[in-house]
Amino acid sequence: QVQLVESGGGLVQAGGSLRLSCAASGRTYSLDAMGWFRQAPGKEREFVANIDWSGGNTAYSNTVKGRFAISRNNAVNTVYLQMNNLTPEDTAVYYCARYRTPVPNTDPPAYWGQGTQVTVSS
Repeated sequence: QVQLVESGGGLVQAGGSLRLSCAASGRTYSLDAMGWFRQAPGKEREFVANIDWSGGNTAYSNTVKGRFAISRNNAVNTVYLQMNNLTPEDTAVYYCARYRTPVPNTDPPAYWGQGTQVTVSS
């Protein structure tokens, strides 16, 4: 059974930083691409970033590019999202996601975490 457990969310002031972590289990983690998505109140869930199985290739939404960084440590089955220069518009529930493929493709992730709340105050 695949499990994804996020941590690291919280309340931060605008301009601050947070690092989210997602611990994965239940499948050979190092073979799967991983991603982060978010959902703000009243909005649809949106893509934030993803990373391939090796960590060598990443992709970001335009709204976070240059401020957020996704990384992974396959030795401890964990993916991270470093978020810098946060703004109130980044307030959302952040979800870790796991693809069934080594490289993200057009198919949506197959597995989702329960989410962690990030709140950025102005």
